[in-house]
Amino acid sequence: MNRRDFIGALAGATAATAMTACGQKEEATTTAPAQPQQTFEWKMVTTWPKNFPGLGTGANNVARLIEEMSGGRIKVKVYGAGELVGAFEVFDAVSQGNAQLGHAGAYYWKGKIPSAPFFSSVPFGLTATEMNAWLYYGDGLTLWEEAYKPFGLIPNPAGNSGTQMGGWFNKEINSMDDLKGLKMRMPGLGGEVLKRAGGLPVTLPGGEIFPSLQSGALDATEWVGPYNDLAFGLYKAAKYYYTPGWHEPGTTMECMINEKAFNELPADLQSIVRNAMKVANLEMLSEYTAHNQQALKTLIEKHGVVLKHFPDEVLRELKRLSLEVVEEAAKSDALSGKVWASQKTFMAQVSKWTEVSEQAFVASRAL
Repeated sequence: MNRRDFIGALAGATAATAMTACGQKEEATTTAPAQPQQTFEWKMVTTWPKNFPGLGTGANNVARLIEEMSGGRIKVKVYGAGELVGAFEVFDAVSQGNAQLGHAGAYYWKGKIPSAPFFSSVPFGLTATEMNAWLYYGDGLTLWEEAYKPFGLIPNPAGNSGTQMGGWFNKEINSMDDLKGLKMRMPGLGGEVLKRAGGLPVTLPGGEIFPSLQSGALDATEWVGPYNDLAFGLYKAAKYYYTPGWHEPGTTMECMINEKAFNELPADLQSIVRNAMKVANLEMLSEYTAHNQQALKTLIEKHGVVLKHFPDEVLRELKRLSLEVVEEAAKSDALSGKVWASQKTFMAQVSKWTEVSEQAFVASRAL
């Protein structure tokens, strides 16, 4: 072999060796096992009875969505009221980090945060659709986060019951005089209005309502609507079922997150958690809309419940008192004033569209 042939052969061998080595390196890179992703075990405490239709199952739905959307990287164990903490201990449990999530209604925390009821429902206020619009496209969610920030919590809309019913009564309500001295389970700003009307508002967790009404400890109660009220068997303890739910026209349910736990999540899981709650918010409202009329039909036709409408003069007076109560609540602290100013301005604007769209259409459908 001459010198030229020898150099050519050596170069070819070197190139082949280099290509083989490169191929081995590339193969090693592409077949290296992926690093296992970090997983998280979370607890959710709720103010609702375990697996209660709509509310309890709504909390379960948030947990399911988070686990499914995260591919199992976050697993959430749900505890009903009283299983891990009491119904009204949910806020503190999540704030203190004893649970990472809490499913509840913001109006239960009025004693801690004066502005909290504005993020659930205001008497004669926003409907469910309007409430979602204020939270997502107005200042609502930003103000809510500001209210909960000092407690190390991140609030989120995670359900809505829609317009509720006016409640269960053992006597007819023909005038405002019939509300005087009435012991009625009614939380939030609605309870303050009842008190202004001469009634005696009582705040009770859902699981205590039926025995209190049955024993006579309560004269009346509101809960949610036919879907939930049928499940609780409230028709066994009261005869008259009143509409409309002036006190809760579109009640937002919350799922609060412990801020420290949330900040420990990678960015993709943070997005998954908050978007899972948006899905749950839509699904709960859809569930109530689908089931309420079926349940109301059962209550009336099977159980003999008497459906009544509050007299117009009663509603007019309750509306007047509601405005007084809400305006006074807005003066309780600076943030409450800011929240109500935002919501009131938004309601004045959005209600005009509701009147010429949905309200006008529903009226025409009844022709």
